[in-house]
Amino acid sequence: MSVTLGDRTAGCLCGAVRMTLRDMPRSYGACHCEMCRRWTGAAFLAVSLPGDSVRIEGAERIGRIQSSGWAERAWCTRCGSGLWYRVTLDGVSGAGGYEIPIGLLDDPNGLSFDREIYVDCRPDSLAFEGMAQRETLTRAETLAIYAPTEEGQQ
Repeated sequence: MSVTLGDRTAGCLCGAVRMTLRDMPRSYGACHCEMCRRWTGAAFLAVSLPGDSVRIEGAERIGRIQSSGWAERAWCTRCGSGLWYRVTLDGVSGAGGYEIPIGLLDDPNGLSFDREIYVDCRPDSLAFEGMAQRETLTRAETLAIYAPTEEGQQ
C-alpha cells in the first residue's frame, strides 16, 4: 500500500475551480516535454491521482483542449490557471487519471519529488538536487509506456 497524505484541497488562482484530492500520494514528478514546458513556462510538476480520487467544483469554469492523441489539458476560463493533464485514451497507462500541478495545492508540504520524464528534453539550465535518487525516463521510454501511437507526440 502506498503512503498518502490523506485528503488535500487545491484550486485555481481566482478560486472559481476547487478540487478535493482524496488519498493524495506523497510523491510527485516532473515532465520536461515541449508541450508541458510551453504550458507551464518550465517543467510541469504534478501529483498523479486516479480519476475517482478527484472531486471538482466549478466545472462551468473549466476549459479543455485535447493536446495529444491520448491526453487533455484543462484550465480555468476565468483566471487561466492550468488545472490538470489527464490521459483520455482507454487502455493505456494512467487512463482516466489526473496530473494535478503541485502549485494548485492549498498545502503543498510533505511531498517527495521522486520521478522525472522526458529527461533527455530537460533544458541544460534546469537541474534538480538529488537527481540520482529519482526514477527517470527519456522521451522514447515515456512514449513507449503512455503513447500507443505516434499521433500527437512531441
